[in-house]
Amino acid sequence: MLRVVLLTFCVGVAAGFWGTPDWNHLKVTWDAADCYSSRGFADMPRTEKDAWREGWTMISDCDDTPKFAGKRYVKDGDTAVVLIYDVNGYIAGIQAGFPPQPNNYPSPTLQNHPFVEDDGKQYITVYFTNPSGICSGGRTSDMFESEGTGSDMYIQNGTRPSDSTKVPKLERNIGSTLWTKGHCFRTMGQHYWYNLRKDQSCDEFFPMFLLYNQGILDGFGWAFLANLTTSTRYEHPRMTAFGYFLDPVPDCLYTQTSGTTTMHIYMSDPNYSFC
Repeated sequence: MLRVVLLTFCVGVAAGFWGTPDWNHLKVTWDAADCYSSRGFADMPRTEKDAWREGWTMISDCDDTPKFAGKRYVKDGDTAVVLIYDVNGYIAGIQAGFPPQPNNYPSPTLQNHPFVEDDGKQYITVYFTNPSGICSGGRTSDMFESEGTGSDMYIQNGTRPSDSTKVPKLERNIGSTLWTKGHCFRTMGQHYWYNLRKDQSCDEFFPMFLLYNQGILDGFGWAFLANLTTSTRYEHPRMTAFGYFLDPVPDCLYTQTSGTTTMHIYMSDPNYSFC
C-alpha cells in the first residue's frame, strides 16, 4: 500500500508539469518505493570529466577492443552500468554486463546478438550516437550542448559496433519494424518489445524494451531472464507485473523459474512521462 501511495505522489508531482521530451538527462533504475531516492532515477555523468570526479574508472579505451566503440567506465567495479564516452569525453552509450548465470542465460540464440562476451562477462550495448564516429572524431561541445545525451539510439546486435541498428526516434515510424506495442506506465512510458509473441520461446525473448513519451523515444531498458543480484541498480519485477508492460505476455515467462531482472534507462526526466 505504501508503494502505491508513494508512486501516486510521485506521479501527482510530475502531473503538475508538462513538456516535450528532450535528451538532456541520463538516469537509470525505476524505483516505486521512492521516486526521489538515490537509487531510483539516478543521474549518470554525461561527460568523462564528471565521471572522473564521481569516482568512475575506465575499463577500456577506444583502441583496446574491436568489440565495442568508445571509452568504457564503471563505478566500484559494478558492470550493471557501463558508461561509454566518445574520444572527446562526451556520453556516447551505455552497457550492462554480467557473468555466466546458473540457468545458462543468455541462451545460444542471444549470444553474439545482442549479447557479446568480453572478459568473462556478457554485455549488451546501446549507443546514443552513430558508433562509427565515436572514436574517430566524436562530438563537439556545441553538438553536446544542442543534442544532449545523443542524436539517435543504436542497438549493437553483433560482435562489432558496425553491427548496430538504429531505432526509430519517432513512435509513428515504428510500425515498419518488428517492435511490438506493449502497455504504457506513468514514469516509464509506452513500452515496445521486439517481435513479441504469446507462444514464443523464452530462449529468443529479446532482452530489451523501448520507451516512448508523447510519440518520442526518450528511454529504454534491459529485461533479462535471470536473477542478477550483484547490483542495486537492477530491478526485480514480480511475475504478476508482466501484464502491466507486455502485450501479449509470452506463456513461457510464467513457467521459467530463474527470476527476472530489469533496468529502466532514461534520456529524459521520467517524472514528465505520462500515458
